[in-house]
Amino acid sequence: MKTGSDLIHIDIGVCTYRRPELEQTLRSLGGIAVPENAQIRIIVADNDDTPSAKARVDALRAVIPHEIAYVHCPASNISIARNACLDNARGDFLAFIDDDETASSDWIARLIETAQAGHADAVLGPVKATYGTDAPGWMQRGDFHSTFPVWVGGRIITGYTCNVLLRLAAPSLAGRRFNLALGRSGGEDTEFFTHMHRMGGKIAYAPEAWVEEPVPAKRAAFSWLAKRKFRFGQTHGRLIDDGTGAVGKIRQLALAAAKSGFCALASAILFFSSVRRNRYALRACMHAGVAVGLLGVREIEQYGAAEARTS
Repeated sequence: MKTGSDLIHIDIGVCTYRRPELEQTLRSLGGIAVPENAQIRIIVADNDDTPSAKARVDALRAVIPHEIAYVHCPASNISIARNACLDNARGDFLAFIDDDETASSDWIARLIETAQAGHADAVLGPVKATYGTDAPGWMQRGDFHSTFPVWVGGRIITGYTCNVLLRLAAPSLAGRRFNLALGRSGGEDTEFFTHMHRMGGKIAYAPEAWVEEPVPAKRAAFSWLAKRKFRFGQTHGRLIDDGTGAVGKIRQLALAAAKSGFCALASAILFFSSVRRNRYALRACMHAGVAVGLLGVREIEQYGAAEARTS
């Protein structure tokens, strides 16, 4: 029998804001395979003004075989909720999954396996998008909503929170928290992992540790993707600008403008190839966002109350 000191304690943070899909997320966590030497605890961080998710969480306690800690952390700022998970975590690891995702059965086992094999401070897994029949054909063929890490020079230098495991004792994570100023625009996770990597944190990838995310109708639109890409570019541009002198900023501005122009031209040339056309158009939006971010324009508000108003 394993003793408390032998066990690996894993907290799973689920930040939620008025989403009934939270029930499916928690039920999927109740069904994951738990490594023999591990113990799971779930933290639900409710970011609504009122504790709207509490009744749903309490109703599931009897059917979820893991301890669930409910934390009310208002309001409408995802960074507050993510920080609440960090503040209330007491395990060796903290995983994050979104409140509209469902975990595969081996999700946590594959994340832990990769973290231990490579001594990584953070491990990313893929997010597989599932489309409804109303999603445009080009979107489904091109799979524009799935999430995977990006390698630069053979390394992963930033990350995301929709599927990640953090080693809480890692020096690169000591005292690190998500930026409250980005909690309504998004980009708080990109900044978090970029600074973590700059502090020497190692980010690994577990391709088999996948979660699934349905794409709602309001997100199955080119306009939503363009807004998201532009915001991502803004965050990237602002991070590039950190510590860059005037000459470096001008060089990066020129590069971003050139890339945006090239991608816009490629999109026009590929007009009759919908997947390639839209992929280049979205890259043009991202590089335009980089230029705007370099100029100091803050990220647009996209999540929390802003998202609720458009739903």
